[in-house]
Amino acid sequence: MLQPHLVVGSAFTIGDSLFTLFTFALLLVLIRIFAWKPLMNVMKEREEHIASEIDSAEESRSQAEKLLDEQREVLKQARVEAQTMIENAKQLGEKERVEIVKQARSESERLKEEAKNEIVREKEEAISALREQVGSLSVLIASKVIEKNLDEKAQNDIIQDYIERLGDEK
Repeated sequence: MLQPHLVVGSAFTIGDSLFTLFTFALLLVLIRIFAWKPLMNVMKEREEHIASEIDSAEESRSQAEKLLDEQREVLKQARVEAQTMIENAKQLGEKERVEIVKQARSESERLKEEAKNEIVREKEEAISALREQVGSLSVLIASKVIEKNLDEKAQNDIIQDYIERLGDEK
């Protein structure tokens, strides 16, 4: 025979099992309704938030790369423009140098031509003055010759004397 005190404390019945199973199922349903769905919704919202943050970060990175490319292009264009300006300045400087040299040569030629003209004019004035002096000397010599009936050698000496005086006056 079975001992009664053993059955009471350790008996496992189907009713208890069904009640436990029913309670467990009810607990699962309640957890699903009140905890699981809100928890899943929170997790889904968190996932969507993280996905949107990742998309936003990806878009920001894309925009930053685009801006970086634009800045690089602007910098490249600035370098090209600077190089162009430098080349233009060099060409302009070279043109100005050539023009200045050309003007200097032209001015030099003009001054040289003026100097030649001045020399010719002064030469003509000197020749004219010399002619006047020779004329005066001739008259003076003629008058002296008439005063002194000189021989040819004396006349040559007088002429040489006047020519030397003329050279001393210059």
